[in-house]
Amino acid sequence: MRKISLLKNSIQDYDWGSKTAIAELLGLGGPGERPQAELWIGAHPKAPSRVYCDGVWRTLLEVIAENPEEVLGRETAQKFSNELPFLFKVLAAAKPLSIQAHPNRRQAKEGYLRENNTGIPLGAANRSYRDDNHKPEIICALTPFWVLNGFRQPEEILNLLGEIEAPPLGEALSFLRDHSHRQKLQGFFSHLMTMEKHKQDKIIKKTLAYAKKRKEEPIWSWISRLSDEYAGDIGVLAPAFLNLVQLEPQQAMYLAAGELHSYLGGVGIELMANSDNVLRGGLTPKHIDLRELLNILNFSEAKPKILTPEIVASGEAVYSTGIAEFILSVVAVSEGTPFTGAGNRSVEMMICTRGEATIKDLGDGETTDLTRGISIVVPSAVEQYRIEGDATIYKAAVPLESVN
Repeated sequence: MRKISLLKNSIQDYDWGSKTAIAELLGLGGPGERPQAELWIGAHPKAPSRVYCDGVWRTLLEVIAENPEEVLGRETAQKFSNELPFLFKVLAAAKPLSIQAHPNRRQAKEGYLRENNTGIPLGAANRSYRDDNHKPEIICALTPFWVLNGFRQPEEILNLLGEIEAPPLGEALSFLRDHSHRQKLQGFFSHLMTMEKHKQDKIIKKTLAYAKKRKEEPIWSWISRLSDEYAGDIGVLAPAFLNLVQLEPQQAMYLAAGELHSYLGGVGIELMANSDNVLRGGLTPKHIDLRELLNILNFSEAKPKILTPEIVASGEAVYSTGIAEFILSVVAVSEGTPFTGAGNRSVEMMICTRGEATIKDLGDGETTDLTRGISIVVPSAVEQYRIEGDATIYKAAVPLESVN
């Protein structure tokens, strides 16, 4: 494939999804019958995009397999074993997602092999490792987007939860008060999540009563909302022990392996290594693997860093993460201010989220219209291109400096 080509992408209809956001982005008319949670743009075996190639629609997996260097570029194909190393998504959360984390590469390989040897089918509901890849990711807000990410400092958790009169909660908080305990957060979280259900119920009851008194504050408001969705789940306390952040449009956040997090609500662009490995600890009807989650978690407290795009060229601004598999950027063009793509680059995938534009292959002169919801793949074999019009376009690529 040597041409800029249109894509058709799969929609994942998880229960937490929105019935309107993805439908509106794609111009599908009214609300969907089922919640539409994620639009997958890429070549993951679970749901590969289809690409319009030589007059027919084919899976991107097939097209890459036929000539990986032509599509991915020589350096990317060599480094990533002829596979597209990222998965690009639009994520629309009408309800909170699970408390979760993703494994690093070693943990993913070990977990995938272990579950294979145990005989758990790849598509089984109780499967935790669906591939052997790690899953660092970045989320970029298209609308105001609420995120829980990483543990608060022990002192902050004590200040938030210390006034709640529930003896079982005091047991968990004692780990944070014990200055001789080297793994304060690990002890607190493990004890809280694994204690007997009747003790958790007492904690939840007392916490919800306390939250009603402070319902105007986001932390306590979210605790109440989480309880409305997931009654009886101890994970409803998460806004008090994880950092609560609201991203504004075009702000982003990077999530490394082992970082405990949850997306609470909003629409965003998500870009990650090409993996579907998720270890869940609560706030979900899906499979919870608390033992494995505790095994892979990073228990270091840290304030999450909010990323803003850095201008690198006329019309393009990049979200810097330093990850080898992907780089996210936003391209903004306006009348009289086009954007010209680099001549030396990897494969690029784009989705237009606002306006109208035209992308022109400067080699053969062919043009493709970009309107809201349209996504394309630009193979490495395309020498150079130019985008003109008035539009905002999100672009996923492989940073070449990572593969040299």
